[in-house]
Amino acid sequence: MFDVVIAGAGPTGLMLASELRLHGVHVLVLEKDAEPAGIVRALGLHVRSIEVMDQRGLLERFLAHGRKSRLGGYFAGIDKPWPDRLDTAHSYILGIPQTVTDRLLAERATELGAEIRRGHELTGLSQDDQGVTAELADGTRLRARYLVGCDGGRSTVRKLLGVGFPGEPARTEWLLGEMEVTEDSATVAAIVAEVRETHRGFGAGPLGDGLYRVVVPAEGVAEDRTVPPSLEEFKRRLRVFAGTDFGVHSPRWLSRFGDGTRQAERYRVGRVLMAGDAAHVHPPLGGQGLNLGIQDAFNLGWKLAAEVGGWAPEGLLDSYHAERHPVAADVLNNTRVQSELMSLEPGPRAVRRLLAELMDFEEVHRHLIEKITAIGVRYDFGEGHELLGRRMRDVALKRGRLYELTRDGRGLLLDQTGRLSVAGWADRVDHVFDVSEELDVPAVLLRPDGHVAWAGDDQRDLLGHLPRWFGAAVAAG
Repeated sequence: MFDVVIAGAGPTGLMLASELRLHGVHVLVLEKDAEPAGIVRALGLHVRSIEVMDQRGLLERFLAHGRKSRLGGYFAGIDKPWPDRLDTAHSYILGIPQTVTDRLLAERATELGAEIRRGHELTGLSQDDQGVTAELADGTRLRARYLVGCDGGRSTVRKLLGVGFPGEPARTEWLLGEMEVTEDSATVAAIVAEVRETHRGFGAGPLGDGLYRVVVPAEGVAEDRTVPPSLEEFKRRLRVFAGTDFGVHSPRWLSRFGDGTRQAERYRVGRVLMAGDAAHVHPPLGGQGLNLGIQDAFNLGWKLAAEVGGWAPEGLLDSYHAERHPVAADVLNNTRVQSELMSLEPGPRAVRRLLAELMDFEEVHRHLIEKITAIGVRYDFGEGHELLGRRMRDVALKRGRLYELTRDGRGLLLDQTGRLSVAGWADRVDHVFDVSEELDVPAVLLRPDGHVAWAGDDQRDLLGHLPRWFGAAVAAG
């Protein structure tokens, strides 16, 4: 009997496994593919995901394999400088291939004691009041208290649950792959720059040793998008847009993706939940997909662990859907907007020119980048301090950094007054008496995901908020 079975060993499932293991939850990750995927669909981590890694002490691992960047052009390819004064200690994008992200997260989950079984495909499930039965393709039946589908846009879990996945089908498709070119690099760069003046969905970027990552609009939307394109199809489309196929050859992998947007109507059905692409799919514009999934897992992990541990207050697990569904809906909306702005039609091009003007206003530009990087997310915790519901950025303390205190995934009361107490919740909430010149509120109560659950200096008010997120107090002794 497992506590939680996770279907899917992508970044969402692996992040969730690590979060659950921080709290001692018995976790099994099932992955239908026998080997880790070699396809590099995502190319980096946005600010909020970088903060997540820092909160859990993983950032140095990622920095060792990535490249910091402050390039503009993250909203619909409108090329503006990286904005100043973002509300973060990590004002950059970390370029890192998804294959490396997956490997680092798998290593982390394994270190913490999660079991990962590759080549094991989930094909059926049923649930009752005590747990979930998972059926595998080889006939094996497993039992768990909860099951989470992190199994991608074509999620088997979502289909087995019968959860609606409404939205808009793909209208445009792109071909994506890694391949070698025979054309010299200077010529490739010049042609790509010229084509991208009018076709922002076209690109060919060097990866080293003659290998390029190539993306080009497809001729139409394939009937079966699980079938990868052929190299000849790539060549044909390259010649249409660039007048040359650059002599591409020896592909490492080829795939296709579209601009469909869909979102699961519910993220939870009884003891089964969904996260990542299983819960939402959208165009890749802005590079938000992998990041959105990691952040889903970060929100869900501590809540599910609390449920397993028996201390979750009523409604805590349901708050996962309540908080994350609107966030994904906003991502679907902004990626659809970006998709429209990439159109070559006169109307969208006119809107694009106007938006480019508006982005010269710092507030407008920063607002859009905060959407892309997810640092603008604010959960609805009701009326209160302006920090309430927002994630707390890392701040310098007299004795270190805030994020250094969040490694174990517990709640945290950062108390600058020295007068407050979390007696009764000390098994779930750390009380730190320290001061920060960057924090102009006497004290903040942080959830395990770093969002501000309370701010102030009144002990009675604090006692009114602790049970909402951390359950009932435990008597001393």
